[in-house]
Amino acid sequence: MNILVINCGSSSLKYQLINSDSEEVLAKGLVERIGIDGSQLTHTPAGKDKVVIKEDIPDHNKAVKLVIDALVDGSHGVIKSLSEIDAVGHRVVHGGEKFNKAVLVTDEVMKDIEELSSLAPLHNPANLIGIRSCQTNMPGTPNVAVFDTAFHQTMPEKAYMYGLPYEYYEKYKVRRYGFHGTSHDFVSKHAAELIGKDRKDLKIIVCHLGNGASVSAVQNGQCVDTSMGLTPLEGLIMGTRSGDMDPAIVDFICQKEGITAAEMNTVLNKKSGVYGLSNYASSDFRDLSELEESGNKYAKLALDTYCYRVAKYIGSYVAAMQGVDIIALTAGVGENNYRARRGICDYLGYLGVTVDDEKLKIRGEDLIVSTPDSKVTVMIVPTNEELAIAKQTVELV
Repeated sequence: MNILVINCGSSSLKYQLINSDSEEVLAKGLVERIGIDGSQLTHTPAGKDKVVIKEDIPDHNKAVKLVIDALVDGSHGVIKSLSEIDAVGHRVVHGGEKFNKAVLVTDEVMKDIEELSSLAPLHNPANLIGIRSCQTNMPGTPNVAVFDTAFHQTMPEKAYMYGLPYEYYEKYKVRRYGFHGTSHDFVSKHAAELIGKDRKDLKIIVCHLGNGASVSAVQNGQCVDTSMGLTPLEGLIMGTRSGDMDPAIVDFICQKEGITAAEMNTVLNKKSGVYGLSNYASSDFRDLSELEESGNKYAKLALDTYCYRVAKYIGSYVAAMQGVDIIALTAGVGENNYRARRGICDYLGYLGVTVDDEKLKIRGEDLIVSTPDSKVTVMIVPTNEELAIAKQTVELV
């Protein structure tokens, strides 16, 4: 089956057309600046040159139409007609407590996703726009919603509840939901396969380390804890997000700086993390690694603090599961950045972990980096959220 995977943002649309049988990416692309001057589609068909189409794209309906046109185009297309697309899989950020697995999109599902927009006001409305645009441009083609939060819905109450008045949970569903669930699900399953075991027989810690970053504890095939919370701000220090901190800091800085809570929220999401710690040098770990080598003390502080926070979460999840069999590093930083990998692994000696330093330097491939005598298997597992979405879509259609 050919599955079109859509990840729709407020002004962008990423896509991949995947053959689910061969797992081959037939084409992928990005529509940028939807509804903004300078909009364009960048389309990359497998085995062919990249095509950039600069055109006025006022809304997502036009964006989806351009994507379809590019996929069936005589020169840079990869299919002959729209009928060759069997289904569309949509990334939807927040499924709340309502959705613990992917679902076929119905009018009722659309209504539920809309009601959950209060929990993800920047994401769910955009995800809905993408679904509606596909329904308009591809009538009769099934749409499937795959939720970032779904994999974490197996967490027990003791893991997802906050130490707040219980009425806030009852009234507003304030609790930990977790994100990157599609990645954590895919990586934990694939990590088990790489050592020839069933995920249900293992204790696995997945570290999804990208510009957004999260850690999950997966025990006997189910998520039992994860670092992100009600929103993706909680947990690890990230590219531009603060991660865990004393909540009283918000009011303290608002008063000192004369800013509103909304303005402080922008600081925590877009001006913090390694970007803020590095004195605004960069949120890119490649840049920070180079700056550290040149003697930049702020870059070193940012990287040291980042690795320390990841190691602390690993330790806490070892305690939560009373052991660990596999620690898997994934996403942009986890798959490619030697400095961060090394900095994290340096903390794991107490677990009996020993790693091959030369293997730690290899980028972007499935790889066991721990030595044969290591008591815990440490591995690099490139994530593939699009393929995971495609597979879940196939299961439903």
